[in-house]
Amino acid sequence: MRTKEKFNKKLLVEGNDDQHVVWAICEKFKIPENFDVIDCEGINNLIEQVPVRLKQSGLNTLAIMIDADTDIAGRWEPLKNLLNSHGFKMPDNLPKTGLSLNGPNNIKIGGWIMPDNTLNGMIEDFIRFLVPENDALLPIATSTLDHIEGNKLNRYITPHKAKALIHSWLSWQEDPGTPMGLAITKRFLTTDKEICQQFVNWLTDTFREE
Repeated sequence: MRTKEKFNKKLLVEGNDDQHVVWAICEKFKIPENFDVIDCEGINNLIEQVPVRLKQSGLNTLAIMIDADTDIAGRWEPLKNLLNSHGFKMPDNLPKTGLSLNGPNNIKIGGWIMPDNTLNGMIEDFIRFLVPENDALLPIATSTLDHIEGNKLNRYITPHKAKALIHSWLSWQEDPGTPMGLAITKRFLTTDKEICQQFVNWLTDTFREE
């Protein structure tokens, strides 16, 4: 379901899960609702939207949140080059705290690569960091997947192991199969971890009212 856009600040994300995780974190930390979170339905569509969005009249902020997958440098390079070609002076490496800088035409650019701007991985890895300390089920989910892989029974590819892990863990909660965003709202996950606070700080800084 597409969400009607209301603001001149935009956050482009790869998918529906990403969108709902951002909404849940914003609600939890009372981050002002002054930007649209747009499900681009895939990384390719997201990248294609960037130059189109930059031409939109009245645009104030354009932020991008994507997964590192197996090559964070490879994910950052094309985005860096794309934004450089539109007059932004992008750093060679994405800052650990996320990117937030002012560019031409008074447009602010933001960037975050899941899970934490330094590691390969995806939003499921970010969510895994939010599993409470000393949780008894996560080690069981991990060993179960190791056993499945050891017997060559896994049907997921290795880069998607984080997806298999976190969704297995979520399937064993009080409300089995709860989506990641709702798992934050229901407090199956903790938001006290440093990685979450860094993400909150990035959102707050990027979409701050000037």
